[in-house]
Amino acid sequence: MCIRDRITGGLVVVKYGHAVDLSHISLVEAAHPIPDKNGQEGAERIRRHMAMAGENDLVICLISGGGSALLPSPVPGLSLTDKQKTIQVLLSCGATIHEINTVRKHLSSIKGGQLAMSAHPARVVSLILSDVVGDDLDVIASGPTVPDPSTFQDCMNILSKYRITEKLPKAINRHFADGAQRKINETPKPGHPAFDHTEHFIIGNNFQALEAAGLYAESLGYNTVILTSLMTGETRDAAHFHAAILREVAQSGHPIASPACLLSGGETTVTLKGKGKGGRNQEFALVSALALENVSPMVYLSAGTDGTDGPTDAAGAIIDSTTLSRARTKGLDPAVFLDDNDSYHFFQELGDLFITGPTRTNVMDMRIALVGDKPGSEGWRGGG
Repeated sequence: MCIRDRITGGLVVVKYGHAVDLSHISLVEAAHPIPDKNGQEGAERIRRHMAMAGENDLVICLISGGGSALLPSPVPGLSLTDKQKTIQVLLSCGATIHEINTVRKHLSSIKGGQLAMSAHPARVVSLILSDVVGDDLDVIASGPTVPDPSTFQDCMNILSKYRITEKLPKAINRHFADGAQRKINETPKPGHPAFDHTEHFIIGNNFQALEAAGLYAESLGYNTVILTSLMTGETRDAAHFHAAILREVAQSGHPIASPACLLSGGETTVTLKGKGKGGRNQEFALVSALALENVSPMVYLSAGTDGTDGPTDAAGAIIDSTTLSRARTKGLDPAVFLDDNDSYHFFQELGDLFITGPTRTNVMDMRIALVGDKPGSEGWRGGG
């Protein structure tokens, strides 16, 4: 007997446009990164499924990046609107995913291990695709089935660090203040009996994706190096650092000789100051285009592995040795677009957006840089 013959029920919540036909499991489409009513209803249905499990049942949880937004379940006293406004502020202030999900866990009745509490005493096995630097289980999808080491005081510290308290709904600030004063129960911590029968397995992450890309590049004849799968920080700073490495490869052949393929991954952040459209990968590409103007031949992709970059239909963007000259021919000033956080429209004008559609996976961002002539070619100069 195969496992599908023993499934008695289940539900999956995915982003809009990511649905597939399923024979044994119900499916709900919802919004990301700002949660919506569909996600809230899906979260409640999942919580009810978990609560139905008995001591002799096995609950399999499939968890991936995006779960934090797709499973909004506000605690009593907070509304979905309160959560939506809070997430909008957090996404624009430059907070890291670890910090954002710390806040999310303390606004939710599912996140931070509380979903495992709903299923107790059933056995819970979580199969996880990591979209978090370091594969921290309590951060991926805000850790619905693992203990939560963070606290309400941590949330207060994050709001203070980014000076966003006054931008948040009053109900949110009151909730955190009550939590910090222990008027509200904390999320379940290590040692809680809800985790006595839980297991967790990482089945895919950023480093595995980089390894696969590296093996393919080597098969094409490139000298290949994985710089890191753990890149974080402000997008513009990370882009300048990467550009310095690529310039070194082109100039001195270090840390690897051309033709070279340099790979990196992780998840950076963008502090929004303009009113344009884009995402961290498109902004990374635009900063890189300016920093690598004199590096030739070169082609560089920065993209999200899920096929989405910010609130756009693009996974990211591609630059090459001709990007700036083509932009100037069209009368486009990259610095103006960058100042307005409008990388999407810059690359749209050039036809250099990287649009894949849904990939139905999410292991953070990948950057692939090729420096030097194509193996076996003469005089290749970027592009392609």
